[in-house]
Amino acid sequence: MKNFYLFSIIALMLGVTSCKEKVQVEQVDAIESEAGDNVIVHEEYMGEEPTTPEETEFYEPKVPVVKPSVNGAPPSDAIVLFNGKGLENWISANDSTAAKWHLNDDGSMTVNDKTGNIQTKQNFGDVQLHIEWKSPLPVQSKGQNRGNSGVFLNGIYEVQILDQNDNPTYVNGQVASIYKQHVPLAMASVPTGEWNTYDIIYHAPEFNDEGGKIKSGDITVIHNGVLVQDHVELKGTTPYIGWPKNPPHGKGPLLLQDHGDDSRVSFRNIWVREL
Repeated sequence: MKNFYLFSIIALMLGVTSCKEKVQVEQVDAIESEAGDNVIVHEEYMGEEPTTPEETEFYEPKVPVVKPSVNGAPPSDAIVLFNGKGLENWISANDSTAAKWHLNDDGSMTVNDKTGNIQTKQNFGDVQLHIEWKSPLPVQSKGQNRGNSGVFLNGIYEVQILDQNDNPTYVNGQVASIYKQHVPLAMASVPTGEWNTYDIIYHAPEFNDEGGKIKSGDITVIHNGVLVQDHVELKGTTPYIGWPKNPPHGKGPLLLQDHGDDSRVSFRNIWVREL
């Protein structure tokens, strides 16, 4: 019995040592600061350090209560832009007339080829955007002409939509790319003909009174639950030809693209939360 207790004590000590080893943080060598480096200092944590937990607790401002999404429904503070019942929140981007895309019996809408892009009647700045889309069956064409559309934030910054399955193209123009700027971290598409989801966080750029950009915008994209764009910098607009441009702007519409090649991309369940 004595040996059993001794063995138990030794095992316990080894277990404690093992646990300690598991939670050790890797050490890094100090990085020699170069001239001009900006060292981050949080001034609210300077001075005499608190000695009680209550000194670092606060109760204002109150956090707003949002009922989260349940069974695919939007959260309680969302602005619903398309729920399958009509296109009243959308207009033609060409001439501001009524949107001419197809409204389907299953609660989706489909690009009406060569009728032009559509955009929201309402303008937005910083947003959380949820949108679901699918490429058509049967598959037709290849490259950039297969299931091609796009989601444009502020009307000018494109997150690419493309049927990427067994369909190679330039990687900064593939599905979930920030078009011609940022390659996605992963290709997370579902099979062609099934519904994809994009959850996008967009922060608009800022401009000074002279029209110069003083802060870049940024985008985060989650594609079917997979992080594919991680808070990437918007270097400007996302043109097909040429460099990104930085025209000064305020809020703008959300825009969906008619690629003009019978791509037949469909959309459903579109909502935003203003940030």
